[in-house]
Amino acid sequence: MATIEVTEKNFNDIADKGIVLLDFWAAWCGPCRTFGPIFEKASGKHEDITFGKIDTEAEQALAQGFEITSIPTIMAIRDGIVVYAQPGALPAPALEDLIGQVRALDMDAIRAELAEELKKADQS
Repeated sequence: MATIEVTEKNFNDIADKGIVLLDFWAAWCGPCRTFGPIFEKASGKHEDITFGKIDTEAEQALAQGFEITSIPTIMAIRDGIVVYAQPGALPAPALEDLIGQVRALDMDAIRAELAEELKKADQS
């Protein structure tokens, strides 16, 4: 699957399903241009994962909503939950490692942990 353009309009439809990797980028960003082909190649290799690109210039509301202050920023979402977000271009092996880690997550444990945090927040 090729990468798709993610916008404020289609974000919720994309982010809720399975594993989603997002690349926050801009055309003027040198490291973004270097990372782009790595991200694109991974998208062809992992067809069960949605790979999306968010142009921070065109989608400023999304970038601000996720407090993106440095690009490229890579974000991993699984089942609607952000499980990773870090600035910096990744070399191909590191991106593959990230994908493996996201696949291996125990989402039931993560949901239970989030529910516990919400419960504690409600009690304070």
